[in-house]
Amino acid sequence: MIAGVFLLSSCVAKRYLAQSQKQTATLRDDSTQLANKNSELQSNISSLKDQIATLQSNINDLNGKVSALSNQNSQLGQQTSEQQSKLTQSQQDLQRQKQKLEELQNLLNQQKAASEELKNKMAEALKGFNSNDLSVYQKDGKVYVSLSEKLLFPSGSAVVNPQGVDALAKLAAVLNLNNDVAVDIEGHTDSIPIRGRYQDNWDLSTARANSIVRILVNTYKVDPTRVISSGHSYYEPVASNATPEGRAKNRRTDIILSPKLDEMYKLLGDM
Repeated sequence: MIAGVFLLSSCVAKRYLAQSQKQTATLRDDSTQLANKNSELQSNISSLKDQIATLQSNINDLNGKVSALSNQNSQLGQQTSEQQSKLTQSQQDLQRQKQKLEELQNLLNQQKAASEELKNKMAEALKGFNSNDLSVYQKDGKVYVSLSEKLLFPSGSAVVNPQGVDALAKLAAVLNLNNDVAVDIEGHTDSIPIRGRYQDNWDLSTARANSIVRILVNTYKVDPTRVISSGHSYYEPVASNATPEGRAKNRRTDIILSPKLDEMYKLLGDM
């Protein structure tokens, strides 16, 4: 009986031992699995930390780019504002120039109309004279009254004859009614050398221009500040000096009438 009890106790002990060993093995497997999982989690955590660091770096880069873009936009906005201001200024300058050009064109039109009116007045005042001896025409916005030597002077002389004085009287009457006209008197000769009182053709052409100035100013009271005289000798011919007819045309006095352009010059100076 004792032996049976001992045998039974031995069997029970073995069974508990086997169960304990099995449980221990199971716990060891669980522990190993937990250790492996822990290692895997640690690895994942490390990887996630690296990813977070990378993302943070990317975020910092993006923030930097956003800041740079913001600065660029600000600069572009400033540049755009400056460009817009310059464009506005240019448009204003262009508008002012356009306005001045329109004013200048109006002055040119007025000057052209005044010149045309003056030509008509002169032509009417001098219509009684032979067209071969006196002509009135426009050139470069000016009115030319061209008088032949035959009408004004004896050959080789600077003394105006009576018919010439009559023509100058009619011309002076128109000038005195148009005070805004400048008067330029040019003496011209042919190319034949002069003999006698005058040294040369320069001397004769200048003396003839001065004689006409004195008659207009002293006799007919044309304002002397409006008048200029000059001699051109034979250097500005209107015809060939090779023929008697051509030389006769070149022996002339041109009285050039120019409406004053003070306003136009002032406007041009402001442009």
